[in-house]
Amino acid sequence: MSYRFTVFTPAYNRAHTLPRVYESLKQQTFRDFEWLIVDDGSTDNTKELVEVWQKENRFPIRYFWQKNAHKKVAFNRGVKEARGELFFCWDSDDAALPEALEIFNQHWRNIPEEERDGFAAVWSLCLDERGNLVGDKFPEDVFDSNTLEIFYRYKVMGEKWGCQRTDVLRQFPFPEDVQGLVTENIVWSAIARNYKTRFINKALRIYYMEQTDSLMRTVAEKNADGHALWTRDVLCNDLQWFFYYPTWFLKMAANYTRYVLHLQKNNVINRWVLHGFFPRLLVVVMYPVGLLVYQLDKRKK
Repeated sequence: MSYRFTVFTPAYNRAHTLPRVYESLKQQTFRDFEWLIVDDGSTDNTKELVEVWQKENRFPIRYFWQKNAHKKVAFNRGVKEARGELFFCWDSDDAALPEALEIFNQHWRNIPEEERDGFAAVWSLCLDERGNLVGDKFPEDVFDSNTLEIFYRYKVMGEKWGCQRTDVLRQFPFPEDVQGLVTENIVWSAIARNYKTRFINKALRIYYMEQTDSLMRTVAEKNADGHALWTRDVLCNDLQWFFYYPTWFLKMAANYTRYVLHLQKNNVINRWVLHGFFPRLLVVVMYPVGLLVYQLDKRKK
């Protein structure tokens, strides 16, 4: 690895927001990083903009263009091309505090060297564009756990941000044979079953929330494949956490039916089949709710 960090930005027609990332990176107090941009088929002036920044030579910038294939493919490409020990996914419309990379590096180095192989990441809190904390704090200012325990046991919700070991991400790529969106939880949960994360109660990312287009009401059908995979993953792999958060698992059981019905409507049969008695029992119990939500999706469309 040539750098401590690879700052990875997936971009699709984001020339109007990418300057925010660039300006934020120029202000970073820690300089051992590269900026890796994977352009997912943009038709705006993203490429020309990046070429200007490359000529300025403030820090290493590498740019890759690919045909539009969604964030999951761009992410896998970024992990493959990364030359940093630690990998940031820095979205194309976000910023960070100037000391963000320096603090992440410090906390990573503070993990005892003999224990570091068992850790995959350092995660922090986020602020919105008005400076307000987004989501919940972690149980302690420095807390070693994993994302599953943080969610199920401690009920920590809301946007979080952090760096991951690049070599670990290469072990757990996003599935690319899935239509539409694949939630990041598929990857984070797989990592959490094998590695720890250090959580710090410092807000380092500035998270800009854009307006959602009302036409996205059809998202349930368009992304049914990825969501069905996610609900199956939860029901088949996380049930040891059931009694910490039973309502979550009931919700996921209902949504499993919802998304599988969308797939069957599109003639996708026997996709993401459940295994095990208890996952199937939960789905049977929640089937009426799942069917109802599916019918509501159809009415919205």
